Amino acid sequence: MSHWYRLRRIINWVNLSTPAGLLIARIGGARTRRGEFGLIYAHGYRIPFPIARAFTVGNVVLTKYPDGILQGRLLAHESRHASQYAACVGLPMLILYVLSLGLSYAACGDIASWNVFERLANLEDGGYTRHRPRWRRTSPH
Repeated sequence: MSHWYRLRRIINWVNLSTPAGLLIARIGGARTRRGEFGLIYAHGYRIPFPIARAFTVGNVVLTKYPDGILQGRLLAHESRHASQYAACVGLPMLILYVLSLGLSYAACGDIASWNVFERLANLEDGGYTRHRPRWRRTSPH
């Protein structure tokens, strides 16, 4: 594991985002195991919110799907979110993320296109489609 991933893991434990992610995994009935890049995979998450293939809290990547989905581009996307928790000093990122989600929905009609956190994690790697803001779309007239 690289020095950055070790440092990120420590920061996300200290800022309490990883313990919060583990608590959410436990409440959601997920099974946890160590993963790549210093992440913890939580498979079998049973709560139907949020609606996403995977989501990250601290260094914990939660998904309702069984082992195997967390690889390639999706894993890289979720790993970037773990770095965002370290950069945003942990749990305040949840509030900032929800605000960014609301802005994106208001601007584009979807939760990711103008969500700064999804854009910085590379929208397409997370399985999102980039949409133009409503005011930049051509009208059908």
